Amino acid sequence: MDRIRIRGGRPLSGEIRISGAKNAALPLMVASLLTAEPLVLSNLPRLADIATLARLLQALGVAVTETQGSDGSLALELCAADVTDTTAPYDLVRKMRATVLVLGPLLARFRRARVSLPGGCAIGTRPVDIHLKGLEHLGASITLQDGYIVAEAPHGLRGAHFQMPIVSVGATENLLMAAALAEGETVLGNAAREPEVSDLARCLVAMGAAISGIGSETLRIQGVARLGGCRYRVLPDRIETGSYAIAAAITGGDVRLLDTDPELIGALVEALAEAGVDIVPIAGGLRVLARRGEVRGVDLTTAPFPGFPTDMQAQAMALMATARGAAMITETIFENRFMHVPELARMGADIHVRGGSALVRGVPRLKGAPVMATDLRASMSLVLAGLAAEGETIVNRVYHLDRGYERLEAKLAQCGADIERLPE
Repeated sequence: MDRIRIRGGRPLSGEIRISGAKNAALPLMVASLLTAEPLVLSNLPRLADIATLARLLQALGVAVTETQGSDGSLALELCAADVTDTTAPYDLVRKMRATVLVLGPLLARFRRARVSLPGGCAIGTRPVDIHLKGLEHLGASITLQDGYIVAEAPHGLRGAHFQMPIVSVGATENLLMAAALAEGETVLGNAAREPEVSDLARCLVAMGAAISGIGSETLRIQGVARLGGCRYRVLPDRIETGSYAIAAAITGGDVRLLDTDPELIGALVEALAEAGVDIVPIAGGLRVLARRGEVRGVDLTTAPFPGFPTDMQAQAMALMATARGAAMITETIFENRFMHVPELARMGADIHVRGGSALVRGVPRLKGAPVMATDLRASMSLVLAGLAAEGETIVNRVYHLDRGYERLEAKLAQCGADIERLPE
């Protein structure tokens, strides 16, 4: 299993181009199941999760053709004209939770679906019950059989009002796609407002869907009889943007992040500014400048968008571990998302967890050490800590990183980081 070796202590300086958002690309790929016409997606990141979902779609009968965008990024043409199966098997679904998104589109277009209960990072239970309750509101009959979700709607789905009990990005996306082909109007209340959800909605509109309220907590979908294909460019990855912004801050560097939008990370920008990091908008991106030793501890609480993203909590904790003073970081989205704390402590971080909060007292310098990645964002927090630490850090189980960060080592190395992948 590959490892990453980092020799820390070097301020980063240079440019990093931000890839397309994985969390937007996955539901967009699934949207291909809603139409028999080709859906062409550009600015896709070359990541393990993208490849896994492509294999699942191919197993269902979707024709997937890989091309290359004009900027060198991955582009895919997906055509679901000849879907041969409506079962998403365990062997593919177990690898990541986003594969449950095929449930709504399969049910809406083919009136049946059989999808294995999903897997993914071990950061909490993340139940799919909201997905299922919403589909039942749309007229689906759902049972659980031998570890599979079996859904049927022999007469098609019907529009309905569904108020989500909690904000759920995945459920919003699943129900949004299902409702696009349902008969009548669907109203989704307490819908997720994340940019990735809006990106999916805009793509569905380009395919012929009738959706209003995009970007708000109430989505109204007027079902249509059929959808067509389109060409669509995936939005920039806000979590990658934020992660590299913290890489600049934690090393006292000066990095320009290109092909991205500061508005995607508004809550993080506010937190970094409060911590004493300069964020300067530039053409096509932003510039991040910090002086080592002058970053201040700030309190953070994760929340659904537009709040501070849970997917940036681990990275922010690494920064606070080296900041002046103390910070209280509270996690409200997932109940098991502090698994990176023991690994940061191995590097000398002073962190005490009580319930859903972690008190982080900054230390002058972290020390390099061998550490073990536990999930995708925790992996990045350890890379960030290694960039700032004295000596050598070895990050093990980096397959997590390959699920969410395209060309991580190359992007950091071009800004002066001493980082390399050590093959198995």
